[in-house]
Amino acid sequence: MIIYQVFTDGGSRGNPGPAATGVVIYKSKQIIYQQGKFIGLTTNNVAEYRALIDSINWFLIHRPQVDRIDWFLDSKLVVEQINRRWRVKDSNLLQLAQQAWSKLDQLGVAHHLKHVLRGDNQAADAMVNQALDNQALK
Repeated sequence: MIIYQVFTDGGSRGNPGPAATGVVIYKSKQIIYQQGKFIGLTTNNVAEYRALIDSINWFLIHRPQVDRIDWFLDSKLVVEQINRRWRVKDSNLLQLAQQAWSKLDQLGVAHHLKHVLRGDNQAADAMVNQALDNQALK
């Protein structure tokens, strides 16, 4: 069974403020992809959603052989909303949630989203901060 582990994070310095996403994808405990991306001025929650969507897009583009994908996010809001346990009240977040649900359906593989503490999401958090720091230097 081929299982990928995906850690995503989004953050903004200020809320809203300069924001970035971080994605780290593991296969057999090896990093096979990592990216930090500056996404402009937005809120922390939007950045968290955008990070999840970026990671789903990676799978849709590369189409690796996979049986299950386990996502780990430190945003309880995104995890609970995507797992449909919490209602999405904000219209901007609803659009992002709908986009994520649609893309997850397109994957056609078993997947699981789990909330983790920030300390357990350090690699993705580092990608966010690196992207924000690099943008600040420009």
